[in-house]
Amino acid sequence: MIRALHAEWTKLRTMPGNAWCFLGVVGVTVTLSVAFTASVDVGDCATPQGCHEDTTKLALSGTWLGQAAVVVLAALVITNEHGTRMIHTTLAATPRRAVVLLAKAAVVAGVVLAAAVLGVAGSLLTGRFFLEGNGFTAANGYPPLSLATEPTLRAAAGTVLYLVLVGVLSLGAGALLRDTAGTITGVLSLFYLVPIAVQFVGDPRWRERLEKAAPTAGMAVQATRDLDRLPIGPWAGLGVLAAYAAAILLAGGAAFIRRDP
Repeated sequence: MIRALHAEWTKLRTMPGNAWCFLGVVGVTVTLSVAFTASVDVGDCATPQGCHEDTTKLALSGTWLGQAAVVVLAALVITNEHGTRMIHTTLAATPRRAVVLLAKAAVVAGVVLAAAVLGVAGSLLTGRFFLEGNGFTAANGYPPLSLATEPTLRAAAGTVLYLVLVGVLSLGAGALLRDTAGTITGVLSLFYLVPIAVQFVGDPRWRERLEKAAPTAGMAVQATRDLDRLPIGPWAGLGVLAAYAAAILLAGGAAFIRRDP
Protein backbone atom coordinates (compact mmCIF):
# COMPACT_ATOMS: atom_id res chain seq x y z
CA MET A 1 0.00 0.00 0.00
CA ILE A 2 2.85 2.40 0.82
CA ARG A 3 4.39 1.84 -2.62
CA ALA A 4 1.03 2.45 -4.28
CA LEU A 5 0.54 5.67 -2.33
CA HIS A 6 4.00 6.89 -3.26
CA ALA A 7 3.40 6.07 -6.92
CA GLU A 8 0.04 7.86 -7.01
CA TRP A 9 1.43 10.90 -5.23
CA THR A 10 4.36 11.04 -7.66
CA LYS A 11 2.02 10.88 -10.66
CA LEU A 12 -0.31 13.53 -9.29
CA ARG A 13 2.35 16.08 -8.35
CA THR A 14 4.33 15.70 -11.59
CA MET A 15 1.40 16.40 -13.91
CA PRO A 16 1.27 20.16 -14.66
CA GLY A 17 -2.51 20.20 -15.06
CA ASN A 18 -3.01 18.95 -11.52
CA ALA A 19 -0.97 21.80 -10.08
CA TRP A 20 -3.21 24.28 -11.88
CA CYS A 21 -6.30 22.51 -10.55
CA PHE A 22 -4.91 22.74 -7.01
CA LEU A 23 -4.30 26.46 -7.43
CA GLY A 24 -7.74 26.75 -9.01
CA VAL A 25 -9.45 25.27 -5.96
CA VAL A 26 -7.76 27.84 -3.71
CA GLY A 27 -7.87 30.79 -6.07
CA VAL A 28 -11.45 30.41 -7.29
CA THR A 29 -12.78 29.77 -3.79
CA VAL A 30 -11.11 32.84 -2.33
CA THR A 31 -11.76 35.12 -5.33
CA LEU A 32 -15.47 34.36 -5.49
CA SER A 33 -15.78 34.76 -1.72
CA VAL A 34 -14.15 38.18 -2.01
CA ALA A 35 -16.60 39.11 -4.76
CA PHE A 36 -19.59 38.12 -2.64
CA THR A 37 -18.45 39.72 0.62
CA ALA A 38 -17.35 42.93 -1.10
CA SER A 39 -20.73 43.29 -2.80
CA VAL A 40 -22.85 43.50 0.38
CA ASP A 41 -23.10 46.55 2.61
CA VAL A 42 -25.24 47.38 5.63
CA GLY A 43 -26.07 50.63 3.85
CA ASP A 44 -28.23 48.61 1.45
CA CYS A 45 -30.49 47.46 4.29
CA ALA A 46 -33.25 49.37 6.06
CA THR A 47 -31.10 49.45 9.19
CA PRO A 48 -27.52 48.27 9.87
CA GLN A 49 -28.94 45.59 12.17
CA GLY A 50 -31.60 44.51 9.70
CA CYS A 51 -29.52 42.78 7.01
CA HIS A 52 -29.85 39.35 8.63
CA GLU A 53 -26.87 38.10 6.63
CA ASP A 54 -25.19 34.84 7.54
CA THR A 55 -21.71 36.34 7.30
CA THR A 56 -19.91 33.02 7.72
CA LYS A 57 -21.86 31.40 4.92
CA LEU A 58 -21.34 34.48 2.77
CA ALA A 59 -17.57 34.36 3.32
CA LEU A 60 -17.48 30.68 2.34
CA SER A 61 -19.71 31.07 -0.72
CA GLY A 62 -16.75 30.73 -3.09
CA THR A 63 -16.95 27.00 -2.46
CA TRP A 64 -19.87 26.93 -4.88
CA LEU A 65 -17.49 27.47 -7.82
CA GLY A 66 -14.29 26.16 -6.20
CA GLN A 67 -15.78 22.66 -6.15
CA ALA A 68 -15.64 22.61 -9.97
CA ALA A 69 -11.83 22.64 -9.81
CA VAL A 70 -11.99 19.78 -7.30
CA VAL A 71 -14.13 17.76 -9.72
CA VAL A 72 -11.64 18.28 -12.54
CA LEU A 73 -8.63 17.44 -10.37
CA ALA A 74 -10.11 14.24 -8.96
CA ALA A 75 -11.50 13.03 -12.28
CA LEU A 76 -8.19 13.49 -14.08
CA VAL A 77 -6.37 11.34 -11.52
CA ILE A 78 -7.94 8.25 -13.02
CA THR A 79 -9.47 9.19 -16.40
CA ASN A 80 -6.15 10.48 -17.72
CA GLU A 81 -4.62 7.05 -17.21
CA HIS A 82 -7.48 5.36 -19.04
CA GLY A 83 -7.23 7.88 -21.87
CA THR A 84 -3.50 7.40 -22.37
CA ARG A 85 -3.63 3.64 -21.57
CA MET A 86 -1.09 4.21 -18.81
CA ILE A 87 -3.47 2.32 -16.57
CA HIS A 88 -1.90 -0.88 -17.97
CA THR A 89 1.48 0.20 -16.56
CA THR A 90 -0.08 1.08 -13.22
CA LEU A 91 -1.77 -2.31 -12.93
CA ALA A 92 1.37 -4.13 -14.02
CA ALA A 93 3.24 -2.48 -11.15
CA THR A 94 0.37 -2.97 -8.69
CA PRO A 95 -1.88 -5.85 -9.82
CA ARG A 96 -4.26 -5.50 -6.87
CA ARG A 97 -6.78 -3.07 -8.31
CA ALA A 98 -8.50 -2.34 -5.03
CA VAL A 99 -5.17 -1.14 -3.64
CA VAL A 100 -4.65 1.11 -6.67
CA LEU A 101 -8.07 2.74 -6.28
CA LEU A 102 -7.70 3.16 -2.51
CA ALA A 103 -4.29 4.76 -3.04
CA LYS A 104 -5.77 7.15 -5.58
CA ALA A 105 -8.62 7.99 -3.20
CA ALA A 106 -6.21 8.65 -0.33
CA VAL A 107 -4.00 10.91 -2.46
CA VAL A 108 -6.98 12.81 -3.88
CA ALA A 109 -8.42 13.27 -0.39
CA GLY A 110 -5.09 14.52 0.96
CA VAL A 111 -4.48 16.99 -1.87
CA VAL A 112 -8.05 18.32 -1.81
CA LEU A 113 -7.84 18.60 1.97
CA ALA A 114 -4.75 20.82 1.68
CA ALA A 115 -6.34 22.98 -1.04
CA ALA A 116 -9.62 23.23 0.88
CA VAL A 117 -7.89 24.32 4.09
CA LEU A 118 -6.05 27.08 2.21
CA GLY A 119 -9.20 28.13 0.35
CA VAL A 120 -11.38 28.21 3.45
CA ALA A 121 -8.77 30.04 5.53
CA GLY A 122 -8.24 32.60 2.77
CA SER A 123 -11.99 33.09 2.37
CA LEU A 124 -12.52 33.71 6.06
CA LEU A 125 -9.60 36.12 6.33
CA THR A 126 -10.56 38.19 3.31
CA GLY A 127 -14.24 37.91 4.18
CA ARG A 128 -13.64 39.33 7.63
CA PHE A 129 -11.76 42.29 6.15
CA PHE A 130 -14.43 43.18 3.56
CA LEU A 131 -17.40 42.51 5.81
CA GLU A 132 -16.10 44.74 8.60
CA GLY A 133 -15.31 47.44 6.05
CA ASN A 134 -18.90 47.26 4.80
CA GLY A 135 -20.41 47.72 8.24
CA PHE A 136 -20.82 44.11 9.38
CA THR A 137 -19.27 44.84 12.75
CA ALA A 138 -19.94 43.71 16.30
CA ALA A 139 -21.50 47.10 17.02
CA ASN A 140 -24.12 46.38 14.36
CA GLY A 141 -24.78 42.87 15.65
CA TYR A 142 -22.39 40.90 13.46
CA PRO A 143 -19.54 39.29 15.44
CA PRO A 144 -16.24 39.16 13.51
CA LEU A 145 -15.52 35.89 11.73
CA SER A 146 -13.41 33.73 14.00
CA LEU A 147 -12.66 30.03 14.32
CA ALA A 148 -12.91 30.52 18.06
CA THR A 149 -16.71 30.54 17.70
CA GLU A 150 -18.33 27.11 17.34
CA PRO A 151 -20.68 27.91 14.42
CA THR A 152 -17.88 29.38 12.30
CA LEU A 153 -15.51 26.54 13.19
CA ARG A 154 -18.16 23.98 12.29
CA ALA A 155 -18.91 25.73 9.00
CA ALA A 156 -15.20 25.98 8.11
CA ALA A 157 -14.40 22.36 9.01
CA GLY A 158 -17.57 21.19 7.29
CA THR A 159 -16.68 23.07 4.12
CA VAL A 160 -13.28 21.38 4.03
CA LEU A 161 -14.94 17.98 4.44
CA TYR A 162 -17.48 18.91 1.77
CA LEU A 163 -14.75 19.55 -0.79
CA VAL A 164 -12.92 16.33 0.15
CA LEU A 165 -16.14 14.35 -0.36
CA VAL A 166 -16.68 16.02 -3.73
CA GLY A 167 -13.20 14.86 -4.69
CA VAL A 168 -13.85 11.27 -3.59
CA LEU A 169 -17.18 11.23 -5.43
CA SER A 170 -15.52 12.54 -8.61
CA LEU A 171 -12.79 9.90 -8.42
CA GLY A 172 -15.43 7.19 -8.09
CA ALA A 173 -17.31 8.58 -11.07
CA GLY A 174 -14.07 8.57 -13.07
CA ALA A 175 -13.44 4.93 -12.20
CA LEU A 176 -16.99 4.11 -13.25
CA LEU A 177 -17.10 6.06 -16.53
CA ARG A 178 -13.39 5.98 -17.53
CA ASP A 179 -13.89 9.10 -19.66
CA THR A 180 -12.70 12.58 -18.73
CA ALA A 181 -15.38 14.61 -20.50
CA GLY A 182 -18.20 12.30 -19.44
CA THR A 183 -17.08 12.24 -15.81
CA ILE A 184 -16.61 15.99 -15.47
CA THR A 185 -19.87 16.75 -17.27
CA GLY A 186 -21.83 14.23 -15.23
CA VAL A 187 -20.51 15.32 -11.84
CA LEU A 188 -20.81 19.03 -12.59
CA SER A 189 -24.40 18.45 -13.71
CA LEU A 190 -25.06 16.72 -10.40
CA PHE A 191 -23.85 19.75 -8.45
CA TYR A 192 -25.05 22.58 -10.68
CA LEU A 193 -27.94 21.51 -12.92
CA VAL A 194 -29.81 19.23 -10.51
CA PRO A 195 -30.27 21.97 -7.84
CA ILE A 196 -31.64 24.30 -10.52
CA ALA A 197 -34.03 21.64 -11.81
CA VAL A 198 -35.28 20.97 -8.28
CA GLN A 199 -36.39 24.58 -7.95
CA PHE A 200 -38.87 24.05 -10.79
CA VAL A 201 -40.73 21.36 -8.84
CA GLY A 202 -44.14 22.84 -8.15
CA ASP A 203 -45.04 20.90 -4.98
CA PRO A 204 -43.19 22.51 -2.02
CA ARG A 205 -43.11 19.23 -0.09
CA TRP A 206 -41.52 17.33 -2.96
CA ARG A 207 -39.12 20.18 -3.62
CA GLU A 208 -37.96 20.04 -0.01
CA ARG A 209 -37.59 16.26 -0.16
CA LEU A 210 -35.47 16.52 -3.29
CA GLU A 211 -33.33 19.24 -1.72
CA LYS A 212 -32.71 16.94 1.23
CA ALA A 213 -31.79 14.04 -1.05
CA ALA A 214 -29.50 15.93 -3.45
CA PRO A 215 -25.71 15.80 -2.92
CA THR A 216 -25.71 19.60 -2.65
CA ALA A 217 -27.48 19.14 0.69
CA GLY A 218 -23.91 19.06 2.00
CA MET A 219 -23.70 22.84 1.51
CA ALA A 220 -26.02 23.21 4.51
CA VAL A 221 -22.95 22.74 6.69
CA GLN A 222 -21.96 26.34 5.89
CA ALA A 223 -25.05 27.84 7.53
CA THR A 224 -24.70 29.37 10.99
CA ARG A 225 -28.03 31.23 11.29
CA ASP A 226 -31.70 30.26 10.97
CA LEU A 227 -30.86 26.56 10.94
CA ASP A 228 -34.50 25.69 11.60
CA ARG A 229 -35.39 27.10 8.17
CA LEU A 230 -33.03 24.81 6.28
CA PRO A 231 -34.44 21.79 4.42
CA ILE A 232 -31.83 19.66 6.23
CA GLY A 233 -29.43 20.17 9.14
CA PRO A 234 -25.73 20.98 8.59
CA TRP A 235 -24.23 17.62 9.56
CA ALA A 236 -27.16 15.63 8.16
CA GLY A 237 -26.68 17.38 4.81
CA LEU A 238 -22.99 16.52 4.83
CA GLY A 239 -23.98 12.94 5.63
CA VAL A 240 -26.09 12.84 2.47
CA LEU A 241 -23.09 13.88 0.38
CA ALA A 242 -20.92 11.31 2.19
CA ALA A 243 -23.45 8.60 1.27
CA TYR A 244 -23.30 9.66 -2.39
CA ALA A 245 -19.49 9.68 -2.34
CA ALA A 246 -19.32 6.23 -0.74
CA ALA A 247 -21.90 4.73 -3.12
CA ILE A 248 -20.27 6.13 -6.26
CA LEU A 249 -16.77 5.17 -5.11
CA LEU A 250 -17.98 1.61 -4.39
CA ALA A 251 -19.68 1.43 -7.80
CA GLY A 252 -16.56 2.77 -9.49
CA GLY A 253 -14.40 0.35 -7.53
CA ALA A 254 -16.54 -2.61 -8.54
CA ALA A 255 -16.30 -1.58 -12.20
CA PHE A 256 -12.56 -0.93 -11.94
CA ILE A 257 -11.92 -4.36 -10.40
CA ARG A 258 -14.13 -6.37 -12.75
CA ARG A 259 -13.63 -4.71 -16.13
CA ASP A 260 -10.63 -4.87 -18.36
CA PRO A 261 -8.57 -1.64 -18.20
